[in-house]
Amino acid sequence: MRHAFPPLSIALLTFAFATCSQNVPAQSTETSPAPHSTQTQTQPPSQPRSPGGDVGSGTGDIGKGAAKGTGAAAEGVGKGAGDLVTLHPIDAAGNVGKGAVGTGKDVGVGAVKGTGKIAKGTGRGIGKIFHHGGRDETPPPPSNPQN
Repeated sequence: MRHAFPPLSIALLTFAFATCSQNVPAQSTETSPAPHSTQTQTQPPSQPRSPGGDVGSGTGDIGKGAAKGTGAAAEGVGKGAGDLVTLHPIDAAGNVGKGAVGTGKDVGVGAVKGTGKIAKGTGRGIGKIFHHGGRDETPPPPSNPQN
């Protein structure tokens, strides 16, 4: 099978963006000093995930898809073996086929979700490298003289 990017290139890009995103400030995990307080505390809005976090999450999704696919294959083969032992060859073939379909679905879904997150993180990481300044500045006041 031919790939657009060799696995080594993907691994190097993942490592590069993970290290570049280390300067993102972390959330504070301060606790309330008064445990007897009856007021409900509202949590601050969560910060968006860093590009390295997107890449890592995408890699995790690919791994979860592969693991679920392996489980589906094992389940289908196990049921098929049980049907063969009980002399139900048609049911055995059906169960093995269902396991194979489940495997393809789970691996495919994990790969698509993971690849999408990796692409998003990679794009945001490249954007951070090239757009590293000045977006938060206020625009200058209008230069229209008033009479």
